[in-house]
Amino acid sequence: MDPVIAIIVLFLIAFTSEFVDSSLGMGYGTTLTPLLLIMGYNPLVVVPAILTSELITGGLAAFLHHKEGNVQFDFRNDPNHRLVKKFRLLGYMPRSNASKIALVLAACSLVGAVTAVFVAINIPKTHLKVFIGLMVLSMGILILLKRNSKPLFSWKKIVGLGVLAAFNKGLSGGGYGPLVTSGQILSGVDTKSSVAITSLAESFTCFVGICTFLLLGTEFDWNITFPLLAGSVASVPLSTKFVKKMKVKRFTSIVGTATVILGLFTLYKVIL
Repeated sequence: MDPVIAIIVLFLIAFTSEFVDSSLGMGYGTTLTPLLLIMGYNPLVVVPAILTSELITGGLAAFLHHKEGNVQFDFRNDPNHRLVKKFRLLGYMPRSNASKIALVLAACSLVGAVTAVFVAINIPKTHLKVFIGLMVLSMGILILLKRNSKPLFSWKKIVGLGVLAAFNKGLSGGGYGPLVTSGQILSGVDTKSSVAITSLAESFTCFVGICTFLLLGTEFDWNITFPLLAGSVASVPLSTKFVKKMKVKRFTSIVGTATVILGLFTLYKVIL
């Protein structure tokens, strides 16, 4: 493929994938990874490139979601929290609940993403992908069935999903958003907030994965990374405004449907 055409194609597919990801909290790595592999790119080049672009766009999406009022992030230390009172100067806990969830998911990333990168070369991925596909599909179905109810908030579910999703992200470059976004919704988090929180937490997950790849001596292909980064960044402002205009109930149904589709798509890739 001509280098100029390749850059344009990479820009366009990154723009489209990131618009979906920043709007629904899922879809960038899950759809972009197989597309790049089909185009003939090496998997060990694709994953670092996707992680790098999502590091930037995740943080940008979280900031713009906050600015648009889709979520309320407040990372100032909460002086009234029991942990802050107990540890005083050493204690820290952000004020808003959205910030607390993002912090927990980010901490889970340290376990999941680092472990995944170290085993990425040796572990057979088929069984993991089948498991992830079935889980994402099940969560999408549950979201659609429970879209009119309000689940009770659960920290245990968020921690478990955070570790599993980060592991899959570091292993394959995708699969983080569908698990974390749907998991938050099923754990009682507002749909719009869950999308923004996922973007922020995923950014940190990508940062951990990138650092681990660098420590292992992995070389980054900037001919792929820059077009992906440019295309994905360009789409973020449009996606956050799209989320702001959507009604919560309808938006929940869209997220549930997208989760089901991505679950089926994951299983389809394994079969092929």
